[in-house]
Amino acid sequence: MALMEQAPEAMHMKKKSLANPILIVEDDSSVSSLISNTLQAEGFPTICAKDGPEGIAFFEKHDPILIILDLGLPKVDGFEVCQHIRKQSKVPIIMVTVKGDEFERILGLTIGADDYITKPFSTRELTARVKAILRRCVPTDPGSRKKIKYLDLEVDFEKCKVTVKNQEIKLTVYEFEILQALANLPGRVFSREQLIQKIYSYEDVSVVDRVIDVHIGNLRAKIEEDSSNPIYIKTVRGMGYKFADIEDE
Repeated sequence: MALMEQAPEAMHMKKKSLANPILIVEDDSSVSSLISNTLQAEGFPTICAKDGPEGIAFFEKHDPILIILDLGLPKVDGFEVCQHIRKQSKVPIIMVTVKGDEFERILGLTIGADDYITKPFSTRELTARVKAILRRCVPTDPGSRKKIKYLDLEVDFEKCKVTVKNQEIKLTVYEFEILQALANLPGRVFSREQLIQKIYSYEDVSVVDRVIDVHIGNLRAKIEEDSSNPIYIKTVRGMGYKFADIEDE
């Protein structure tokens, strides 16, 4: 059974010249080659690792711009690899699994993955996810705030830098994207569906509401002093989430 389906046509996007490669950590050489060839055709340099230890070694040696990480790896599984990388880097990570188990997807996001994709998947969907995440590495909205400071939290949207009590906090791409969406409009309530539409721009991809809750939980754990009693990211019961209404504080 084929693990991936070929895309019927290539996605149109201006080619980028990237100094750092996309790291593919996948033990199935046919899948690894297909992913690599697809991304190279879109202008992205790639490097492939066949197991967990090699994936970690290549991450440390090549400083990839993004990692596509299979969960079912030999020697060291994808969860352990992700945890190791997250201790020292906020490089975007897309987790890949052959299982459709929601628990695995949620666990992957909880330990620091930015996104997930389940085999079999089309090369079009994979490419769209990669491009969507890489676009979010650099803010592109000229109408958004450049910086916000509230209590002990400071967010520099141009530099993608977050500090709490003058200590820099490492966020994943989607955690930062959610924080930016909320903090740009303090006091405005965003439903989970609105946040999904803001941070997941690719087409024909189903994202469950629970994914937003996981990202919010991870974000609170990093920026809130007490994540059970948040002062920055507020829950509006039955509606969604908002950044604290600064004018009313």
